[in-house]
Amino acid sequence: MESLVQPVARKERIQSLDILRGIAILGILLMNIQSFAMPGAAYLNPFAFGDSEGLNYWVFVLGNIFADQKFITIFSILFGAGIVLVTEKAEKKTGTSTGLHYKRNFWLLIIGLLHAHLIWYGDILVAYSIGGFVVYFFRKMKPKTLFIIGFLVFSVHSVLYLFTGLSLPFWPEEAVQETMVIWQPNAEIIQQEIHAITGTLTEQIGYNSTSAMEMQTTVFLLMMFWKTAGLMLIGMALYKHGILSAKKNADFYKKGMLLGLLIGFPIVIYGLYSNLQAGFSFEYSMFIGSQFNYWGSLFVSFGYICAIMLFAKSDKFDALKTRFASVGQMALTNYIAQSIIGVFLFFGIGFGLFGDVDRIIQLCIVFAIWAMQLWWSKYWLDRYKFGPLEWVWRSLTYWKKQPMNKTN
Repeated sequence: MESLVQPVARKERIQSLDILRGIAILGILLMNIQSFAMPGAAYLNPFAFGDSEGLNYWVFVLGNIFADQKFITIFSILFGAGIVLVTEKAEKKTGTSTGLHYKRNFWLLIIGLLHAHLIWYGDILVAYSIGGFVVYFFRKMKPKTLFIIGFLVFSVHSVLYLFTGLSLPFWPEEAVQETMVIWQPNAEIIQQEIHAITGTLTEQIGYNSTSAMEMQTTVFLLMMFWKTAGLMLIGMALYKHGILSAKKNADFYKKGMLLGLLIGFPIVIYGLYSNLQAGFSFEYSMFIGSQFNYWGSLFVSFGYICAIMLFAKSDKFDALKTRFASVGQMALTNYIAQSIIGVFLFFGIGFGLFGDVDRIIQLCIVFAIWAMQLWWSKYWLDRYKFGPLEWVWRSLTYWKKQPMNKTN
C-alpha cells in the first residue's frame, strides 16, 4: 500500500515552512563558514586561532549573538515538523507511515555519512536521521506532551555538560590537558590540521573521516542527539499548534517575537559577556559558559520563527518570499552545495585557503553564496519539480525514479 504514497507536490507545499527552512539553511552558513575556513577550535573559542581584533572581533561577537545555534535550532525544529507532515500525509492515503519514514531516514543517513566522511565532518544529517528513528514514536502525542518531553530531552546535554564542568577540578591533570586540546590546541596541532586539510585528497579524507567519527560518537552522545531529538519533538508540537504554518494571527506572532527575543537575547549576551570576562577559558567557557547560548538561542529562535511567520503572512515582498521558499524546498541540495563550495575554496582539493581567510572575508563569501543560492534555487525549480539531491533522496525512498521535468 505504501507504494501509493507519492512525494509532496509543489502546489501542496506549505510556503511558510519552505520560507522558514530557506532562511534557516542560509543562516546556518554564517557559522559553518568558520569550520570550512579555520581550525575547528576557532568555532568554539575565538582566541584559539586567527585575528580576534577589530572587524574580525565584531564578526565573531555579532555572529555569536544573532546566528550561533539560532538557525540550526530552527532547522532542527523544522525536521521534527517535517516528520509529522510526511507521516500524516502517508497515513491518510495508506493507513501507515512506518515503512516510508524508516526508508526515508535510512537514505538520509547514507547521504549524511557520505557527506560527513568524504566532504565535511560537520554534517548534521546523521544526527537528524538517527534522531528521526527515535522521535517517530512520539509523533501522535499531544502538543503539550511533546513540549514537555522535548524540553526534558533538550536538557540532558546541559546536565551532562554542567556535571562535567563542575567535576573538572577533580580530574587527573593528564585528562584535563587532553580535553583542553579541543578548546585551545597548540601551534603544532593547529599546523597539523592545516597541513591535513590543505594536503592531498587522501590526507583530507583521512582527517575528515576521523573528525566525523568523533562527531558521530563522543559529540553525538554528549550533545547532538539530545539537542536535535529534543528540538524535533518541540518542532512537532509547534507544527501541531499551527505556529510553523502561519495559521496564528499577527498578534500572536508579534507577541511571540517580542517574548522570544526579550528573553533570549539577554541570556545570550550575558553568556558572551561572561565568557569574554573569563577570556574564553577552557575551565569555564567550554562547559558552564556554553550553556547560556544553548538555552538563550532556543528563545531567540522562537522569536525569529515568529518574525518569519509575520513575513510569510504579509501581502508584500512576494518575489523575495518565493526566493526564500525555493531555497527551502531545495534545502538538502543547498546544504550539501554549501559544503562543496566550502571544500573547494578552503581545502587542498581546491584553492587551499584554509587558515588564511579572516572572519570578515568569510562573511563576504557567505553573502556571495547567499546571492547564488537565492538565484539558482528559483531558476532550477522553475524548470524542475525537485532539487537534484531531493530527487535522488525521493527516488531512493520510493525505490522508483521520480519524474523530474515540470512537463512530466
